[in-house]
Amino acid sequence: MNQAHFPDKIRTLPIFQGRFEANRLTTENVDIYFASYSQGTEIEAHQHNSDNHGVVTQGELILIVDGKEEYYSLGDWYHLKPHQVHAARFDRDTFIIEFWFK
Repeated sequence: MNQAHFPDKIRTLPIFQGRFEANRLTTENVDIYFASYSQGTEIEAHQHNSDNHGVVTQGELILIVDGKEEYYSLGDWYHLKPHQVHAARFDRDTFIIEFWFK
């Protein structure tokens, strides 16, 4: 997916190698992902060791936690606690800035 949604300087950050497309900024206490998800993307149930916060900058995130779907759109923030099992779905092209606190 085209990362042009984010400014040029952001697109020069290292590419994240994972389940989604992103440029990553790494610091001692947090990894910041400038992520894009193409329409139709589904991410299976999983968990992280990190405390995750994110904000939708375009599109819509459908987050599935405890079998319940939660919808997040432009400007909405979400939070996932460490080890909280979750899945995600994207019915539209979506861009999110994610903060994974170590």
